[in-house]
Amino acid sequence: MTEGIKEHASAQPELKRAIGPKLLLFFVVGDILGTTIYALTGQVAGEIGGALWVPFLIAFVVAFMTAFSYLELVGKYPKAAGAALYTHRAFKIQFLTFMVAFTVMCSGITSASSAAVAFGETYMVKTFGLGTSELRTTVIAILFVLLIALVNFRGVGESVKANVVLTIVELSGLLIIIAVGVYAVVNGDGDSSRLTEIDTANQTWLVAISSATSLAFFAMVGFEDSVNMAEECRDPVRIFPKALLWGMVIAATIYILVAVTSSLLVPADELKTAGSSALLKVLDVGAPGFPHVVFSAIGMIAVINSALINMMMASRLLYGMANERIIPKQLGRVHPLRRTPWVSILFTSALAIVMVSTVDIKGLGGTTSLLLLAVFTIVNIAVLVLRREKAEHKHFRTPTAVAVLAACLCAYLVIPGLSGRESKEYGIAGILLGVGLVLWLINFIYTKRKGEQVELNPEALNKGSD
Repeated sequence: MTEGIKEHASAQPELKRAIGPKLLLFFVVGDILGTTIYALTGQVAGEIGGALWVPFLIAFVVAFMTAFSYLELVGKYPKAAGAALYTHRAFKIQFLTFMVAFTVMCSGITSASSAAVAFGETYMVKTFGLGTSELRTTVIAILFVLLIALVNFRGVGESVKANVVLTIVELSGLLIIIAVGVYAVVNGDGDSSRLTEIDTANQTWLVAISSATSLAFFAMVGFEDSVNMAEECRDPVRIFPKALLWGMVIAATIYILVAVTSSLLVPADELKTAGSSALLKVLDVGAPGFPHVVFSAIGMIAVINSALINMMMASRLLYGMANERIIPKQLGRVHPLRRTPWVSILFTSALAIVMVSTVDIKGLGGTTSLLLLAVFTIVNIAVLVLRREKAEHKHFRTPTAVAVLAACLCAYLVIPGLSGRESKEYGIAGILLGVGLVLWLINFIYTKRKGEQVELNPEALNKGSD
């Protein structure tokens, strides 16, 4: 990076520190709640059987331990850069830093794509009474991605106060499911024996649990996005630990209660058959008179919010990489009127359209968790490597054993064979990261011919224009 760019960066004003502990807590809960539990409950049930709550509990434990590493790192380096910053500081390998940043970007695209498929496959259909067909689902999903792209292009001033409202709406849908479960149990309905059933028809119990956890982990991602709010929080070193950990506990508790309710009321094979409509199936059994349109509308809001947040993150991260000259600079062009990174929005939206046209929702959800688990493995290692750097201020410190165990568990859920993942998830991830490698090579060759030297500044990656 040239001196001119450094001077420009240093001349930028600091972000406004407007987020207190309560708003941060809502941000964490709202960022975790969303597409997964609304769209993938049936697919997780298909992997594990009636013990649907087990993979969600294990996913929470793995994510919770990883959050401890993030807390130590955000306490030492309260900057809005996340995994890319920690990787860069720990290993000093620019290509690795780039691949971590690109992996996070790809996870945003696959996550948003899964939301688009859920939107077209279930919630749009149920809300407006449309018929179902594979072609219609795909067309709706593509139109959904294009609409998100238009909103993204227009410029969305994200507000944590607006996030409170959206979180309450998302939460209301899940509380309806839990309330239905409580009502059914009080009236003697439900089969508690299903809660301990693990489907081992074609696999061992360990592989069944691992494959279900690998998919359910998608439910717990999102908490890592909160580290990018560090520069906008009042006293982040003090408020982050409680807000992040309590936010994860609240979200996980809701997920587990929803999973228990689903298993009590509906057999696993019926949840699997229902697919992304699994929670609507639970409503049909537990509260037959409850109108689908109400719950479907709530589900629509949940997946729209998830998709918009993820596509904004992906496009801004791509813009940041282009702005830092580590991928072709053309991807960082900003529209003169809207002042949004329109080329990166087009690029990420095009990738999302390809995803929704060729991959089912289970593959998209599994690929998202695969990508982020790989990043979390690196972050858990980075926290140990960075112990050599001492901060001048007091900050949270995770127990060494927790970081080591978290790194091992995350790596286990990534390794082929052990994790029980389908091969197509590795194929999708490989293709997406291959796109990043091509972009990096094109830029590397171009800058080398021009005699330019690129110095990666990971703190600038997430700072797109709004």
